[in-house]
Amino acid sequence: MMTSRLGLATALCCLMFFCGTFWAPSALAQPAANQMPSAIQVPPEAQASPHFDATAATNAYLAQIPADRTARSNAYFEGGYWMILWDFLYGIAVALLLLNLRWSARMRDLAERVTRFKPVHTFVYWLQYLVLITILVFPLTVYEEYFREHKYGLATQTFGPWMGDQLKNLGVNLVLGGLLAMMLFGVVRRLPRTWWIWGAVVTTLFLIFAALIAPVYIFPIFNKITRLDDPKIVDPILSMARANGIPAKDVYQIDASRQTTRMSANVSGFANTMRITLNDNLLRRGSPEEIQAVTGHEMGHYVLNHIYKGIMFSLIVTGLAFACLRWALDWTLQRWGEKWQIRGVGDTAVLPLVVLLVSIFSFVTTPVMNTFTRTQEYEADMYGLNTSRQPDGLPRQRSISANTER
Repeated sequence: MMTSRLGLATALCCLMFFCGTFWAPSALAQPAANQMPSAIQVPPEAQASPHFDATAATNAYLAQIPADRTARSNAYFEGGYWMILWDFLYGIAVALLLLNLRWSARMRDLAERVTRFKPVHTFVYWLQYLVLITILVFPLTVYEEYFREHKYGLATQTFGPWMGDQLKNLGVNLVLGGLLAMMLFGVVRRLPRTWWIWGAVVTTLFLIFAALIAPVYIFPIFNKITRLDDPKIVDPILSMARANGIPAKDVYQIDASRQTTRMSANVSGFANTMRITLNDNLLRRGSPEEIQAVTGHEMGHYVLNHIYKGIMFSLIVTGLAFACLRWALDWTLQRWGEKWQIRGVGDTAVLPLVVLLVSIFSFVTTPVMNTFTRTQEYEADMYGLNTSRQPDGLPRQRSISANTER
């Protein structure tokens, strides 16, 4: 979706350049911390028996979801697919606006008047670009990330705190996006013939760096993360971690309920930044079985090396994107570069064109990206079931999610 996703999402991915979510009184009351179910309630069809039928068990869980909730859930996700299209078209329109009105060229000229030192010049341009884009996409951002999330009962923030998170996100994007922009333009200027190869490498390495520092340095900007001390929750999770070779010594909780009603967990980081984190919605509304099942799923991503496979997949896709970008930039600049007052690939004024072309590439390859993601999610589901030994935990948690969150 757009804005703050125009943040690290557009700033880094769209700026994948040379490639958030924070939600916002909830329609659903938040349960108190002591309301966590003591045990999962298993429907008769899902209980162990000599004639156990997986299909009947699945249908029994699905039957627990009222029809109106199912319809609402489907409407939310189907509407989300349409939002992908509207985001794409809106982003194309904004990029063309900046190019055809020569706003990008004017921002470059202003940055040159501030300094001739190329890295600083690039950062000054990035500052102008990010602020302007954030303003231009703000109406769509407010609808998608505030009003729409409230409509479906997924948001817990009033407008003021939501805006506060948006400003924090803008600051993070300014710093990280600015660093990436300076590195990539530096590569283009120093390696004019092979910039697209090294640009893909730099982008991939930077995204790895961002993923590694995020649990310790970025997430705490938006949420409070504390060590979880409840042995009924912590001990089974750490036992699962040890059994699966995950070097985690503690389990943490994050106060996601200040922004959303969604339940989730996360196994992230590397070496000293390794974290197993549960959000407080899961801790409040999930039974111990559900918590273990969800955490087992997340451990599956780690143990099955989905991080490293994702990095390799990203490197391939990013390399392909940069190769297409090189050809597309040469063609478009030859035809319209003079009209847009863009001097060449190394000119910072080219950024809206880069975002436009990368957006087209990203939109076209969406089915491929989604297939890769869903394959990994399926594998993590299977691993989580085998690891947690809670076959009813995961379907029950997802039934509750559909019933109460969407």
